[in-house]
Amino acid sequence: MDESQKLYQYLSKFLSESRMQRFEEVLRWRTRHFTVAVEDIYQQHNASAIIRTCDCLGIQDISIMERGNEFKLAQGMARGAEKWIDVHYYSEPPLTNSVTACLDNLKSQGYQIAAAAPHYAQQNPQSFDIQVRTAFFLGHEKRGLSEEVIDRADQRIAVPAFGFTESYNVSVAAALLLYELIARLHQSTKINWQLSEAEKRAKRIDWAKKSIQNVEKILERYEGND
Repeated sequence: MDESQKLYQYLSKFLSESRMQRFEEVLRWRTRHFTVAVEDIYQQHNASAIIRTCDCLGIQDISIMERGNEFKLAQGMARGAEKWIDVHYYSEPPLTNSVTACLDNLKSQGYQIAAAAPHYAQQNPQSFDIQVRTAFFLGHEKRGLSEEVIDRADQRIAVPAFGFTESYNVSVAAALLLYELIARLHQSTKINWQLSEAEKRAKRIDWAKKSIQNVEKILERYEGND
């Protein structure tokens, strides 16, 4: 038994059976095959809705690029979803380009970049090749994605719209786009889209720590008995 297994075994003493069972049910559907990145979202209800969508659909990671606007959640709207997924922030202090840093990091992890850009779209959720690990970029409510994202994107995708309005609200577009792609991913028998065993062990510990009251004192006792 490795150290992570020992730690989770110890923490499990402070968890209910139903809570641990819930961890396993959720882990079954968690993925890093797809990830999401949002650029300079400023409306709190959109930020909250996108976070909640990612958790509900099993997307474990979301990247937040803050340029002129701080990414804030509307109180109560995300329903605590931010606790269960990994949120990676790219802020923009002097001499730092949050968009470049995010793009470079995701590409270094083996993700192709798909820009959700209605005016430049080449593909829709039904035609998109789901076999490739992909980071889906969503843009500012009014301006959309920056030119850098559009230029560096490997793919461009959009949800078709059939009315007078050209595009959907960004959080609605995220939900429609990701639901279709995740549904297709779940149906695939050829893609290894689930978390690795090591990743699952790490998330069990992370979620356990977030579920236990006074966990710091409990961890101190564990480390003292080690």
